[in-house]
Amino acid sequence: MHTNLAVDARRGPFRECKHSRGRRKRPISANGQENAARRLASFDTPTRHPTSPATSSRTAHADVQVQPFPAERLAAAKRAFTTRRVDAAQMLTLVTGDLTPRAGDLVLARIVRLGKHRDLEAPTGRRCRLFPGDEILVAFGNRYAPDQFEAEVPTTLGPCHLVAGGGVAAEMIGHHALVKSATEIEVIGLIGDAHGQVIRTQDFRLPAIAPPRRRPYTIAVAGTSMNAGKTTTAASLVYGAAAGGLRVGAAKVTGTGSGGDTWLLRDAGASKVIDFTDAGMVSTYKAAPSDVEEGFSLLLAHLAADEPDVIIIEIADGLYQGETASLICSPRFGGLVDAMFFAAGDAMGAAAGADWLSRRGRPVLGLTGCLTMSPLAMREAEAGSGLPVLTLAQLEDPAFVAGLVANARASRRALA
Repeated sequence: MHTNLAVDARRGPFRECKHSRGRRKRPISANGQENAARRLASFDTPTRHPTSPATSSRTAHADVQVQPFPAERLAAAKRAFTTRRVDAAQMLTLVTGDLTPRAGDLVLARIVRLGKHRDLEAPTGRRCRLFPGDEILVAFGNRYAPDQFEAEVPTTLGPCHLVAGGGVAAEMIGHHALVKSATEIEVIGLIGDAHGQVIRTQDFRLPAIAPPRRRPYTIAVAGTSMNAGKTTTAASLVYGAAAGGLRVGAAKVTGTGSGGDTWLLRDAGASKVIDFTDAGMVSTYKAAPSDVEEGFSLLLAHLAADEPDVIIIEIADGLYQGETASLICSPRFGGLVDAMFFAAGDAMGAAAGADWLSRRGRPVLGLTGCLTMSPLAMREAEAGSGLPVLTLAQLEDPAFVAGLVANARASRRALA
C-alpha cells in the first residue's frame, strides 16, 4: 500500500530552537553604533522609486521601532543573490515591531536550525556555507516548487524559513517527502532607509525603457514542471546560436530568485542575461498577473536594446502553475514571442503540453527535455504529438537557430 509522506507544516507548531548552540557573535561596538547614527544624520538618499505610497505609512505608528543598522553589522551579514540590486549605502536602519511583511521586503534574519538549504548564494554566485547563529540578508517572497517547498510570505515578523538558496524568506506550508524540512530562521528586523522606510527589491528594478521599433526574433522555452529540462534546453539553444555567430540575449522571466540558471545561460554564450529579479521580483509566485507581464515586457525591452540577433527566454515551472499559464496566454506574450519549444520528462506529458499550448494559440516547434534521454520515449512523443523531438546535440547545432532566425527575417522582408 502506498503511503503519502508529504509533510504539511501547518499540522504542527513551529519548533523554536535555542540560539546558544550557534556561534557567538561579536557585539557591535559603541563606535559602530555612533558611526551608524552619524551615517543616518548625514545621508543623502539617492533617487529611488518606491512601488507604493503605503511604504512610508507602514512605519508611521507607535508599535514600530526604527534603530540604526551599523555598517559593520551589514558587512558581517551573509548577503543573498535576491538582494543584489539593492544599494547597500541605503541600508541604514532596522525596522521592527507590529509590521506585516510583503514580498520584496529586505530582512535581516538569524539562522536557527539548518535544514534543506545549508548554503546561501551570494550576489556573486558564490555559495556561502551557513552555520547556526549566522546573520543573513535575504528578502521575503513566495515559493512554488513541487519538488521542494510550497511557502508563502508570513503575516508577522515571527520565526519562518529559508526556502530557497538564492535568499528567499517565507513560511513553509509543506515540502516534498524526499526533501528535508526548510532551514529555520529568526527574523531580526526589516531593512530600512535613512527615514525608516522599509526597503523593497521592487524599488531597485531596471528602469522602464521604450522597446525598439524592430524587435529581435524571440524563442520561449516552457515545460511540464520543474526539472523537465527547460534550462538545459534554453542553454543549448543559446550555445548553438552563439556558436553560429549570432548575438544572443537571454532571460529567465519567471521563477524563484536564484542565480544558477542565469550563470548557465551566460556560460553558454549569451551576451546579456537578466531575469525577473532584475524586474524587482524575488519570486513570481502569487504575483499579480499584470506585474508578471510588466516584468516580462521590461526584461525583453532591455534585451532588445542590446540589439541581439535572437532572444531566448525560459519560463519556469509547468503549464498548470498559475502565473506561468497566465503569462503564456496573455496577448502581451503572444505579441513578443515568435516560437516555442516544450520540455518534458515523458511522452504523455510532452504530447499533452504541446496540445495545451496549441489550443491556446501557442504552437510548438519541437519537443525536448529529459525525455530525450530515452529513444523509446522520443518515438512515443513524436507519435503522440506529431511534432519532432530534438536532442541537445540538435539544439546545439549552429545551423539550427541560425536557420530559424534567417527564415524569420525572410518572412519579415516579404511582409514589409
